[in-house]
Amino acid sequence: MVFSDLFFLYVFLPAFALLYILGTWADKRFFENCTVRNVVLVAFSLIFYAWGEPVYVFLMLATVAANYVVGRFIDHQDKSRKTALFIGVAFNILVLGVFKYADFFAHQLQGIGIPVPSPNIALPIGISFYIFQSISYLVDVYRHESPAQKRFIHLLLYISMFPQLIAGPIVRYGTVAEKIQKRSVTTEDLSEGVYKFLRGLAKKVILANQLYEVSHQFLDGDMSSLTVSGAWIGIVAFTLQIYFDFSGYSDMAIGLGRCMGFRFNENFDHPYCSRSITEFWRRWHISLGSFFRDYVYIPMGGNRRHQIINIMVVWFLTGFWHGASWNFIIWGLYYGFIVVVEKYTIKRIADKIPAVLLHVYTIFLVVFGFGIFYFDNFGRMADFLRISWGGASVVWDGVSEAAFSDHFWLWIAAIALCMPLRNAANQMISISTSGNTRRQATIALTIRSLLSAAILILSTALLVGATNNAFIYTRF
Repeated sequence: MVFSDLFFLYVFLPAFALLYILGTWADKRFFENCTVRNVVLVAFSLIFYAWGEPVYVFLMLATVAANYVVGRFIDHQDKSRKTALFIGVAFNILVLGVFKYADFFAHQLQGIGIPVPSPNIALPIGISFYIFQSISYLVDVYRHESPAQKRFIHLLLYISMFPQLIAGPIVRYGTVAEKIQKRSVTTEDLSEGVYKFLRGLAKKVILANQLYEVSHQFLDGDMSSLTVSGAWIGIVAFTLQIYFDFSGYSDMAIGLGRCMGFRFNENFDHPYCSRSITEFWRRWHISLGSFFRDYVYIPMGGNRRHQIINIMVVWFLTGFWHGASWNFIIWGLYYGFIVVVEKYTIKRIADKIPAVLLHVYTIFLVVFGFGIFYFDNFGRMADFLRISWGGASVVWDGVSEAAFSDHFWLWIAAIALCMPLRNAANQMISISTSGNTRRQATIALTIRSLLSAAILILSTALLVGATNNAFIYTRF
């Protein structure tokens, strides 16, 4: 089940909301904490996850049970805490390795002549996200940054919470620990949460799904007929598509969490406005970057010792986390190399370079990087890169012209919405109302209400009969 699905929007979500509201009433009347609400949230989260592949819900339950036991052991031991942490982290990595990377390693061994059978294990949706959350939980308990969860259902709620279960953001346990047992929802929470959810829905359905049609047309067809312009139009469309797809999911997850009283951290901060690759990765998939920083980069020595090695290890792992394929590893190392180079070049002279040139430099490297990211077949990747750099007999054709002209307003909207227009709009409202906060609130509420209604109506219309609706990052 996905958020941008009519069944989720008009059946699952209303049913959950109704029972959650009844649970809120029951908690206030009979309990002092969130007992009933937590049961409702866990039950719907398990249904949500089991909807597409019910077998793997048992894998998730088993990993939660194992992490629950290890977390309690770490919390109660002094001498064996480090051993318990090692066992717990190794267990999580083993689970991820078996279900995500076993086929990859089997194929590599077969390639060098070792006859290892391929297990052909299907990738469980969201395993990369909930395994990383499990690891962060154990490490935070070990560091005494968060107490071990004493109730299994509470840890299960943290790991399986359906808003962020299958594609993030990666939520630290400390972010939600207190809210699991005691939380409240204000009118502002509901308003902000619903609007955030609908903004994410618009990013996915109105923008990302339409951009997919353009990128798919050029990047998944016959490479022998691809033109230079078609290659660039296709990869730029994918660059915009993956941003709106993934940030849209994150917005929807954050919005749903806000409606339930949880405050998840932002996962994107207008990354295409960056002036360097280093800045880009501080703004893109923020939760993944902070995970590797806090649990890999800093423990390895961070900036204190062998920094370049630390950076390259982190970027190797970042690439490999995205998928069991060499193109993702190359993509990760590509960014690692650029980040290292920037530390000794651009970062030292950035204030002397025109901002527009830094923006162009960054966007070009990001778009080129997505050319590596997109193709897991090296033959198609090589053909694409060759064509994009002028290795085709035709530079511009009618197909490229149609892709640009027929989707003109889609291109304009997508590019514009990569920018912080919301901040500019708030400033304009503030100026037009001469600082009158009451009028500002009224105008903002009116605009938000009209936008929300328009987004829901248009998204519903586009989802009727839609064939491609899966979120990209559910593959990872």
